[in-house]
Amino acid sequence: MRRPLVLDDLTAIGGGRASSAAPSTPPAKGSSFAMRRIAIASTAFALASACATAPVVQPDAATEAVADPEAWRDAPPAPGALADLVTPTFERFVLPNGLTVIVSERHELPLVSINVAFRAGSASDPDGKEGLAQLTYQLLLEGAGKRDALALDDAFADLGSSAFASVNPDGALVGTQVLASNAEAATALLADVVQRPSLDAKSFQRRKEQQLANLAAQVGNPRYLAGEAFAAAVFGRHHPYGRLGTGTPVSVGKLTQADARRFYANASGPKGAAILFAGDITVDQARELATSWFGKWKGSATAAAAPKAPQVTARQQVVFVPKKGLGQTMIMVGRPGLASGDPDEFALDLASTVFGGFFGSRLNMNLREDKGYTYGARAYVEPRRGVGPLVASSAVRADVTGPSLVEVFKELADIKTRPITAKELEAAREGTIRSIPGSFESVGGLASAAASLYWKDLPLDHYARMIEAYENATAADVQRAAEAYFDPTQMQIVLVGDPDVIGAQVPQLGLGSLQEGVLAPAAAKPAPKARAK
Repeated sequence: MRRPLVLDDLTAIGGGRASSAAPSTPPAKGSSFAMRRIAIASTAFALASACATAPVVQPDAATEAVADPEAWRDAPPAPGALADLVTPTFERFVLPNGLTVIVSERHELPLVSINVAFRAGSASDPDGKEGLAQLTYQLLLEGAGKRDALALDDAFADLGSSAFASVNPDGALVGTQVLASNAEAATALLADVVQRPSLDAKSFQRRKEQQLANLAAQVGNPRYLAGEAFAAAVFGRHHPYGRLGTGTPVSVGKLTQADARRFYANASGPKGAAILFAGDITVDQARELATSWFGKWKGSATAAAAPKAPQVTARQQVVFVPKKGLGQTMIMVGRPGLASGDPDEFALDLASTVFGGFFGSRLNMNLREDKGYTYGARAYVEPRRGVGPLVASSAVRADVTGPSLVEVFKELADIKTRPITAKELEAAREGTIRSIPGSFESVGGLASAAASLYWKDLPLDHYARMIEAYENATAADVQRAAEAYFDPTQMQIVLVGDPDVIGAQVPQLGLGSLQEGVLAPAAAKPAPKARAK
């Protein structure tokens, strides 16, 4: 129970000290209430007096100001320290039978990528048999040794993996990725795939039908149509780089099992291939595995020669592929570029990056950000074992096909009249260099990098040299390369779109006569006439 307030309590509140001794004279009867009222009034008076006489303390400005909890948004966070640019290291040796072995060690994770690289790619397709390399290398996964396709797939699955085959113009790659503890078993399986493939008639027919089905889906794709016409326009239809590696429905439809067997006999062999190990494996372990499972491999294949450089000629025509009713026009503009290892390789790459290689590039900022003609425009150079293409492309609104071409060629001309600025060059340089390590993030990426070294005859320290070349490229080097390769008169043009739109908007631009491009080799059809105004 709460006790009643007494004088001692009030004295304490007022700051005095109550005596602990008993009073000498007891209070008179009936005076208790009066005494309490007097005490309360006295205490209140004392408190009021104290407040009136106390000095007034003024708060300082720092105390009075309330910190804005959102003030941190006014300044962006400072960037962290840039990570060191670390390029992978590779070791290479050759077995007595001529097989090249390339190893890149990385021991952070217990994973190993094991691949066999071939030097015969889609550029080795015989004329008129385009798509043969693609079909043949995929056929390797349809059974090998004593295993049919299902048993081979199960054998890789038992290792927690699967096998793959990929093809590019300069070569092919067949491989897998497994735990380090399964490296020997995986190498043994790949040895069967590469040295003892079945290549049987039933599997050939199934793969052929699958490739034809994929092509049937692609021939309506404007990008596929543009790519096929562009390769022929830039390199010539009979040049090794003048055809698509997938082939066409006509060329793949003519392929036979004998074609595949003949192609692989010419493409396979230790002197025309390399085995690549990347990941949690040592050079000694790689040497032992390669010797055990590939040391007795025999074959007549030799390294394919680089295709001859195509002739660079002035543009005479605008090639178009008709797609009635298409709401966009696919534009591809380009020419033969350069081969890997060319002295201008990295300067030209920087120039193409400024022109169309990233979001802030000249071409993208013009066509997308300024004009609103497209969702994006890009440009790139693709050095190969031989001379590869230099490409600029964009899918633009059909109604602005002509104006888009005008802007593309305006930007090409501006390379000379409006030289690349220091700011543009540094943005391209920094973005390019900082993106390079991303290619080596996985053991599969390391294996792909090793394959590129093999296909293009590059030195083992190529990637370190590449960074150094980007860093050392001067503004003069980049401008000179840009002016040499971005000459508007030497840029071939390919369009895929509505023929009525193209016929109405393009002829009057003075870029060349319209020439229809077709998938299968055939005589050119007459171009649509320009609409009368």
